[in-house]
Amino acid sequence: MGILDGKRILVTGVLTDASIAFHVARVAQQEGATLVLTGFGRLSLVERIARRLPEPPPVLELDVTDPSHLDSLAARVSEHVDGLDGVVHSIGNAPQAVLGGNFLAASWEDVARAVHVSTFSLKSLTVAALPLMSGGGSVVGLDFDASVAWPGYDWMGVAKAGLESCARYLARDLGPQRIRVNLVAAGPLKTIAAKSISSFEKFEDVWSERAPLGWSISDPEPAARACVALLSDWFPATTGEILHADGGVHAVGV
Repeated sequence: MGILDGKRILVTGVLTDASIAFHVARVAQQEGATLVLTGFGRLSLVERIARRLPEPPPVLELDVTDPSHLDSLAARVSEHVDGLDGVVHSIGNAPQAVLGGNFLAASWEDVARAVHVSTFSLKSLTVAALPLMSGGGSVVGLDFDASVAWPGYDWMGVAKAGLESCARYLARDLGPQRIRVNLVAAGPLKTIAAKSISSFEKFEDVWSERAPLGWSISDPEPAARACVALLSDWFPATTGEILHADGGVHAVGV
């Protein structure tokens, strides 16, 4: 018996089998969940990657900046499951112009894109899924510690700070509906997103030197398990929280 037996979970952000979301989906299925995935752009790629899961789930197209996609999401998900108990937000994107040391030169147009996709989408996705969560449930988003400024992360770091604040406000407003909203702040992992950060090697150095529990940039399992735990009923009174799955780096100084 798994901790997600009978749970119906919507997972966004599965792009490759290196994606954190892919491993969240895998562990969730192993723990008994029924899944629906969403993809954006290269939908055929997402469908191919979905077939590597223990049970290939349906894949729906979702552009979180497109109101028509959001407005129709509940109806399209309903074609596969009769409701949702959980939503995984694993969505983030920023133009290269706002990363890599360009903080002062970034334009509002590029920053706005990063904030829309990486921050506001948590609210958009959650509201789109609400009609299917009449019995309550859990929303879990993927984060990267935004309490400090990281080299090269620049406006994506600002977007993540906004994500953290957004999660708290959603937790406040959705608590009466028995919907919990939490984030998992993972340590650095070798994903598609990491490739866009020119200073990623510096992140590796920090974690190799400072993580009390150690950290592997090629092992998404700890972050995936943290997400699945928050999707389960084992945290019934936890909301607005940031759970760090980072080997302990957030807790120690230099």
